[in-house]
Amino acid sequence: MLQRTEGIVLKTIPFGEADLIVTYLTETHGIIKTFAKSPRKTKSRFGSSLEPLTHSKIAFWGKEDAALPRLTQSDIIHPFSSLRNSLKCFLPAAEMVELTLNFMAERDANGEVYVLLINTLRALEADCGARLLPLYYKVRLLSIVGYLPGLDGCGRCGKAGSEFYLSHGTVLCRECSGENESSLKISPGMIRLHGTLLEWSLSKLERIKPQEALVAELSRLLDDHVKYITEKTSRAGAYHKYRQ
Repeated sequence: MLQRTEGIVLKTIPFGEADLIVTYLTETHGIIKTFAKSPRKTKSRFGSSLEPLTHSKIAFWGKEDAALPRLTQSDIIHPFSSLRNSLKCFLPAAEMVELTLNFMAERDANGEVYVLLINTLRALEADCGARLLPLYYKVRLLSIVGYLPGLDGCGRCGKAGSEFYLSHGTVLCRECSGENESSLKISPGMIRLHGTLLEWSLSKLERIKPQEALVAELSRLLDDHVKYITEKTSRAGAYHKYRQ
């Protein structure tokens, strides 16, 4: 069965001497892995379309539930080559890709995430020095997939207030956190920045002028949260595999 869609190359893995396994975030199929035959043998347009971050129209052949359908066509829509050619630009783009791979299940179609990644990569290409873009992507992606920590109340007792702590992936009030040494205090200013990034569109992002300390605080909170969720998911997956 031949299927067509649009996709962004998230990563490639060499297979054998000349083949590649190409992972895409697609418009209609979510994250998929495809098998590309011999793209490393010659410097062809097909091979260049498989570079990381490239946005292409693709076609792949295989049964609907095939684990590794064969990639038969890849026509570049936009290469995003400037993001690959500059370390300053590539690092934030790579962080977005890693986050997407960690929080999106294979074959779980989500057009909202696809549009978010495309638009954020375009904005990054226009200004890869925009400090809020990676943070914006992180907040929006976690919100879409249901892993964004809520900062408007205690996750244990439901109490509202202005003083909260992040502990073991949950936002807690002072009483519930016990002011544990491992807890990360959340300031009111950071809560406002978090809400603004959720409410404002990407086109208005340049109007937000937060203090550097608040950006660093929110970045640290989300990084700690992502680390906790990722490790917890990995442990659960290892336990499930062991039980099998």
